[in-house]
Amino acid sequence: MKKSVNFNEISVHDTPDRSPGFLLWHISTTWRSNLEMTLKPIGLTHPQFVILATLGWLTRKGDLVTQAALGKMAGLDPNTVSQIIKGLEKKELISREKSSDRRAKHPILTIKGSSTLKKALPAVEAKDEEFFQKLTLEEMESLITTFQKLTP
Repeated sequence: MKKSVNFNEISVHDTPDRSPGFLLWHISTTWRSNLEMTLKPIGLTHPQFVILATLGWLTRKGDLVTQAALGKMAGLDPNTVSQIIKGLEKKELISREKSSDRRAKHPILTIKGSSTLKKALPAVEAKDEEFFQKLTLEEMESLITTFQKLTP
């Protein structure tokens, strides 16, 4: 026997398209799928791109960074960052330089990593522009402001 769920009793939303969480999930999975297709020919997964781009951003002035700082900016936990870094090392896109205290290593972009980032970032930004093209400039600015408020 089937038992249907009375959503009026358990949800504050009339329909899923009125739930911000559901909408964010739906939009983010669609957006991420688009990025994965864009990055695949470049040889990167989306998480690898995020770490590569974040590392490039944090070290753009020659600064050394820790994996912890990299993870914090990328919004990823240390174990995930470590696994992604290992994959990027295997692809020779980053290397890890020993720190002066020998306990930590500083991830740095290799020449190949920098070259890959120079291909990947414009491709991702173009895909972002395509994905968000339905928004006016004002709506896009509002969305960015909203995202910044929600960022931990």
